[in-house]
Amino acid sequence: MSEEKKEILLYGASWCPDARRARRFFDENNIGYKWLDIDETREAEAFVRKTNGGEKIIPVIVFEDGSILVEPSNKQLADKVLPPD
Repeated sequence: MSEEKKEILLYGASWCPDARRARRFFDENNIGYKWLDIDETREAEAFVRKTNGGEKIIPVIVFEDGSILVEPSNKQLADKVLPPD
């Protein structure tokens, strides 16, 4: 019996400045994540639309604890994933 690995899922698209900023935040802070491009997989786009009441609002970020942030600021990301000072 294998345990499913928990990881951050980042739904976005390469053309989206907010998605690029979120990726840059994770990369600069050495935080692992899985990139899911909504233009490349129907399942990723469907998840984004379901999460946002039918709208294609990105990035959508799903954290290991199951919580979701949509279009978060860098401060919101830092508050969520970085240890307090």
